[in-house]
Amino acid sequence: MRVRVKICGITRIEDGLAAVRSGADAIGFVFDPSSPRFIDGDRAADIARALPPFVTRVGLFVDADAGFVRRMLEAVPLDLLQFHGGEAPAFCQRFGRPYIKAIAMGEGVDIAYAAEHYTEASALLLDAFVPGIPGGTGERFDWERVPEDIGMPVVLAGGLTPQNVAQAISTVRPYAVDVSSGVEREKGIKDPARIEAFIQEVNRLS
Repeated sequence: MRVRVKICGITRIEDGLAAVRSGADAIGFVFDPSSPRFIDGDRAADIARALPPFVTRVGLFVDADAGFVRRMLEAVPLDLLQFHGGEAPAFCQRFGRPYIKAIAMGEGVDIAYAAEHYTEASALLLDAFVPGIPGGTGERFDWERVPEDIGMPVVLAGGLTPQNVAQAISTVRPYAVDVSSGVEREKGIKDPARIEAFIQEVNRLS
């Protein structure tokens, strides 16, 4: 089955459209004010509405309060929610959208337990663990730590680039890959050539 691609941390219409032209399946908006890729609801809505059909619009939150999540849902036509903090399953389920739960791959993390805990999640996103930074660090983790079958789809993130994504896919066999810093010219600004190279590498193995 073809590995899906999400390009995360989109802050400009031209970057979102470049990702779609290259074959991205999903576009991610970071609604975490501490992130250099933070985007407000108005700008995210403009980008989301500029995207063609059949592209998944994903909103990323980090320990946000329910009111903030709802305001973003009112402002932006999001298809999927992505939670990167310590959100409990009941919180993740309360917004009437499918969601994926990010798991930081720190020392001793139990992926099987996470899969059992977040049973209603559409997927688990496995990302590198960097203290105090929930994602977009450009750091990777040891892909050999990912079990063969956790009972739900795996989205692989953390330090992926056009140079290493083929190895990552061969090792983990994920449902999808999620990239942000690995296809950037600078934080929050994507490089169309790197996006194209990344997706070509993914498709080469799919």
